[in-house]
Amino acid sequence: MDCYLSFHGNCEEALNFYAQCLGGKVTTLMRFEGSPMDGKELSPEWKKKVMHGTVEAEGAQIMGSDVPPGMGSVSGYNGITVSLWVKGGVDQARKAFDALAAGGQVKMPFAPPFWGGHFGMLTDKFGVPWMVSCE
Repeated sequence: MDCYLSFHGNCEEALNFYAQCLGGKVTTLMRFEGSPMDGKELSPEWKKKVMHGTVEAEGAQIMGSDVPPGMGSVSGYNGITVSLWVKGGVDQARKAFDALAAGGQVKMPFAPPFWGGHFGMLTDKFGVPWMVSCE
């Protein structure tokens, strides 16, 4: 799984949350401060925000950044869902599902679907929709 997510200024918090939920670690955290975007148009509070960050977990990457005001919008995650296939079995998948759901909203409980395996859907506390599945 590789995906790139945009945030309203809480990217670092989200990446740390995903690292914790998925048993991974934040491997890259570049800030706007000192970058070519660090200038008059960037407010002081945005200098410490994340220009690019990466979480690595079980060979997968989740990348993200904060989107400064005037550089585009983050109006929600419509039309996409992050799909997480957990190779470690049902217990590990349920643990990841429950961790990602903390503070969010379960859309479909993690359970055996008619097609086999286990599957669940949720929206995490950052508004990112997830599908978690395993054999």
